[in-house]
Order: sequence, then structure tokens, then C-alpha cells
Amino acid sequence: MTITYHIDEIDEVAARVLAFAKAKHITFNAPMGSGKTTLIKAICKQLGVEESDISSPTFSLVNEYIGNDCKIYHFDLYRIEQEEELFQIGIEEYLDSDHYLFIEWPELILNHLESFLSLSISKQTASKRTIHLTHH
Repeated sequence: MTITYHIDEIDEVAARVLAFAKAKHITFNAPMGSGKTTLIKAICKQLGVEESDISSPTFSLVNEYIGNDCKIYHFDLYRIEQEEELFQIGIEEYLDSDHYLFIEWPELILNHLESFLSLSISKQTASKRTIHLTHH
């Protein structure tokens, strides 16, 4: 599925992404500054997260949010250089849970995901994006 949208439509797009998703594991692929975290914030809002300080966990690697009857783990794996580092942060426990996993910079974890939604963002203009959604 492909969706082109204006940033003002982000909440509607987040609802469409969740409706399309067959799995709770979603990977976010896009260059820096393309809106990965902005879209994750909107998806978290759709899931009932009331926190206002949702941000990319670049230095902590993972942030946890609580929504309506769900838990969300937001990963930023940009600084992970080797697959072994994933196991040092206990990635198996997260993967074995029944919680949402939103993963930015997912290249090193893909071999460990059984079922996931791949979301790729392309920047069209300063306020317009296209996302491509693919089930794996």
C-alpha cells in the first residue's frame, strides 16, 4: 500500500497504518529528517499514549510508552554497528513479547523478525511525504 500525505494529515495516516498492519512489529526506513519519529508519535497517539515527550531514542536505544491496554517499545538502532550488540541490549525479550515494536534503522534486526510491517518514507516536499507499506 502507498499513501501520499501532507503533514497536517499525519493522524489520519497513523490510523491507516495501524488498520493495515497485521503485526505489532513495524520497521521505519527513511533518511534522517524524513519524519520517522513524527509518524511514530502519531501512531502512539492513535494507540492512546498520552505522553507529549515522545522522541527518538538515539542515545538510550529504546523508549517505552504505555497506551490503551498496550505497551510500545520504540527503538532507534542507528548507533548499533554489529548484530551482537542487539543481544547485549536484550533484544530477544522484546521480540518474544506481545508488545508493539517500532524500529528505526532496522537493518541489523531484520533477520530476527518473523512477521512485520515495513514502512518506508520518501520526502516529497518540506511538508509532503509518501509512505510505502509492505508486509513480511
